[in-house]
Amino acid sequence: MKKVLVRGSAQGVVLKSNDPINFLGTVDKKTGVITDKNHDIYAKPVGGTMLVFPSGVGSSVGAYTIYSIKSNGSAPAAMICTKPDLTVATGCALADIPLLIISEEEFTSIKTGQHISLDTDSEDVIIIQ
Repeated sequence: MKKVLVRGSAQGVVLKSNDPINFLGTVDKKTGVITDKNHDIYAKPVGGTMLVFPSGVGSSVGAYTIYSIKSNGSAPAAMICTKPDLTVATGCALADIPLLIISEEEFTSIKTGQHISLDTDSEDVIIIQ
């Protein structure tokens, strides 16, 4: 199952988190680095990655964090998750970052370091190489 929430195309290397992401409290809005020491991708930059995570959590202000990291050139090329919240959907729409919803099974099969090409206008929305 794949559902496109924000259209677009992108490609890059997967950075996968098994933890939900609170963009307001977890991501530095200038650098795009994960700053929460308890997060499983702590100290990793999300910029340019195909960010794969289960869901977003937290304040609606997190949408502006997503917009800020895009404005600062530190945003993921695309976001892929199983349960996007309103914050993630709004932030990706504002920042024009492709957002794809995938099934739990698809989520489990994706690994950090894989290369993904995503084109929401093609029949093969996601290609893992």
